[in-house]
Amino acid sequence: MSSPVKKRKTIKKPSLKKNKETPPLVLGPTPESTPNPSLPDDLLLSCFARASRLYYPTLSLVSKSFASLFASPELYKTRSSLGRTESCLYVCLSFHPDPTPRWFTLCRKPDRTMPLKKKPRGYALAKLPTPPSRSAHWSGLVTVGSDIYNIGGPIDEANEPSSSVSILDCRSNTWRDGPSMLVERDYPHANVIDGKIYVAGDSNSTSPDWMEVYYPKTQTWELVSSPAAEMRLLYDTISTSAGIEGKVHIFGSSNGLAYDTREGRWESADMEMDSEWVCYSYCVVENVIYVYNNEEFKWYDSTVRLWKVLKGLKGLPKFPRYTARLADFGGKMAVLWGRGVASSGYVDKIIWCAVIALERRSDQEIWGKVEWKEPVLKVPKSCSIDHALAATV
Repeated sequence: MSSPVKKRKTIKKPSLKKNKETPPLVLGPTPESTPNPSLPDDLLLSCFARASRLYYPTLSLVSKSFASLFASPELYKTRSSLGRTESCLYVCLSFHPDPTPRWFTLCRKPDRTMPLKKKPRGYALAKLPTPPSRSAHWSGLVTVGSDIYNIGGPIDEANEPSSSVSILDCRSNTWRDGPSMLVERDYPHANVIDGKIYVAGDSNSTSPDWMEVYYPKTQTWELVSSPAAEMRLLYDTISTSAGIEGKVHIFGSSNGLAYDTREGRWESADMEMDSEWVCYSYCVVENVIYVYNNEEFKWYDSTVRLWKVLKGLKGLPKFPRYTARLADFGGKMAVLWGRGVASSGYVDKIIWCAVIALERRSDQEIWGKVEWKEPVLKVPKSCSIDHALAATV
């Protein structure tokens, strides 16, 4: 008889399928882990330069050395050489009754419990250092490259006009003083055309100091010739303004002016432009004015010279026009608004943000598509959205 065959013991390997839990993504070493050996700064700069700047606020929490690298000029030189510059959204909020504005930037929402196999999702507003003690509600705010200029406006509670200029360097997220204007202005209107800043307001429109222009390359201000007396604004009050197609368009109580920056001359503005214009809820994207009014988005350019409804837009809730802020976000349109929180008895509210891609299909049609919309910050009910604008970094 043949000897019986001995059965071999089978060692079962752990099944990966049964292990449903995935280790969380941890920003920085845990007590049980060993930190990675430090890498040379030039290698870290090369790696960080390839990452989207949306992740920088989260990555800066890992260590102080990381935070200093994100503020270094070398990082942005590397990003520029690699063609990795991008548009970054900045938001100015007022927390009444505090007169000092607070600034935030849009970033990817940090999530320490997110599985490694899943892509990070979600956006949030990250708080920036407190700017100089000066209200930004009535000041002129514009962007040139990676700098945001906070121009003029009332100073603190004294409510006095100012010629001061403060600049937010969006690469390092730090503030510095800029060259003061030639004229103190209480409620200035600022616009950027061809890389130069045009500021108007606070004096008679026939006065020689009614408008001035700033040259960022030379950091100098220069007065601009005023319009003829017969073209002056009624009551000299500016209600709104915008720069499109090389012209600064300014509207007052019942008439409008346009300054051709390339020809150096004034002309009457198209009053059709002013018919749908709302002071707060508007922005300019690629020489097209977009407004939110009467629960719909409209657009205007100097070619059509009529207000048209933005077509194809779906997925946004209705919200009051005075709570919304629009911004040019790298050729797209960012929209921010507030909504009360029912669970808190409407003591708090949530600030929402949406990004809309814009497509021009003909001279008569522009279509919009909501790429995403999400809550980005919880604030007290008294908080208001003063400004939203983007910088290129």
